[in-house]
Amino acid sequence: MDLFIQQLANGIMIGGVYGLMALGLTLIYGVLYIPNFALGHQAMIAAYLTFFLVTLYRVNYFLAVLLAMAAVALLGMAMERVAFRPIKDAPHVNGFIVAFGLLFVLESGALIAWGATYRKIDTVYDRTVLTVLGARLPLQRVLVVVAVVVIIVAMQLFLKRTMAGAALRAVAQQRDAALLVGIDVDRVAALTMAVGSALGAAAGGLIGPIVLVFPTMGSLMIVKAFVIIILGGMGSVVGAIVGGFLLGLVESLAAGFISPSFKDLYAFLFLVIVLAVRPTGLFGRAQA
Repeated sequence: MDLFIQQLANGIMIGGVYGLMALGLTLIYGVLYIPNFALGHQAMIAAYLTFFLVTLYRVNYFLAVLLAMAAVALLGMAMERVAFRPIKDAPHVNGFIVAFGLLFVLESGALIAWGATYRKIDTVYDRTVLTVLGARLPLQRVLVVVAVVVIIVAMQLFLKRTMAGAALRAVAQQRDAALLVGIDVDRVAALTMAVGSALGAAAGGLIGPIVLVFPTMGSLMIVKAFVIIILGGMGSVVGAIVGGFLLGLVESLAAGFISPSFKDLYAFLFLVIVLAVRPTGLFGRAQA
């Protein structure tokens, strides 16, 4: 039972982080119709920024995550303006190519700037351990779950209760109609990239103390994010969140009770099983 609770808590924690990444990817694709393969590497940049702020400048860990989110949001806006906006009317395959190019630029830049050394974000919260039903849980992991929930709630409030969120949803649903009612589509695109990038950055900053920080960590994160959005249903915000938690639980429980050697394989096996039963994903809708 102790092991089950431990793995359940780990699954919720890592699933929440995966969900943030998938949510950012879903948001960007829903408005720009571009799968931003570079989002995982933007998360990697955020993890490095968090590491340096905490280690070198002794900034509070959660404040460092917020600063990293802001910095990567600005990076996302720059990427949208310089790389994606000039090709907005080009065939969709161009967006694929540009996104892949940005992925390699960010990864190579990180390797040049910081080397291939693995780094660990040490926080004061790692030193406190909570006992829940006999299982020992580091406070750091509990606070990560709390932070994920706060970010998801804030994101939902932004989309549902603000004018900017309404404009974003309007562009995602019908771009031409949004133009006709006076919505600045380019500004909405920049905002979308900023918000999506900030969500990815939150994932990178929050997972940093749990795993090591290294230049290629973004590749696995973005692959998991794509698994989640397919699992939850393409374009579904709820599917991205629920799919993230489900994937984290499957990985954690299978690693704890079967074998940790094939942890990453379980995610794809779970995806295959779900798609065999429901081809559109858990929350996806069949196209008419």
